[in-house]
Amino acid sequence: MNEALPAHHLALLEHLASSITIGDYFFCHAGVRPGVPLDQQRPEDLAWIRSAFLDAKCDFGKVVVHGHTPTERPDFRPNRINIDTRAYASGRLTCLVLEGSTRRILST
Repeated sequence: MNEALPAHHLALLEHLASSITIGDYFFCHAGVRPGVPLDQQRPEDLAWIRSAFLDAKCDFGKVVVHGHTPTERPDFRPNRINIDTRAYASGRLTCLVLEGSTRRILST
């Protein structure tokens, strides 16, 4: 893959942050470890966590927007929003639009 991928694309991927906080939202790939402050999350958990995060009912301090766990439709919870709608298998890519206090979904 490294031979086929342009160098500037590889450089971009190598320098991506594993998470970002914007306003009331915390964005990451998989989720967060409950009980650990958002600014102290481990990259491994941000990329791979499942059950401990998905089963948590606690307030994380921000609404966590994530994927990594496929669902038929976006899953809105008080503490998290899962937007993984299995684009690789379903052909349906989902995007969460956040405008002020309004949340809406765009989908292919």
